[in-house]
Amino acid sequence: MYKIIGVTELQRRFRAVLDEVARKHTLYILTRGSRPEAALVPYDEYMRFQEFQEQAVLARFDRLLARMVQQNTTFTEDEVDTDIEAARSERAG
Repeated sequence: MYKIIGVTELQRRFRAVLDEVARKHTLYILTRGSRPEAALVPYDEYMRFQEFQEQAVLARFDRLLARMVQQNTTFTEDEVDTDIEAARSERAG
């Protein structure tokens, strides 16, 4: 469950709102005027969100790596080494 609070009201009630977020795990949507601007969430929820984002990024890298492996199965290590050396020479030159 979440509550909506304006930033002016939040300034007046900050300590009580912070306690409610931390102790009761209440989420707050912070508004300016009538527009939502930010959210105030318990720290453990924030950490879970961060972990979820990291997992999503790692999953994208895993899919990319699998696609690269699939597309490059016909190249030998010597061919890859030759291409790397050519790229290094171009960059240095």
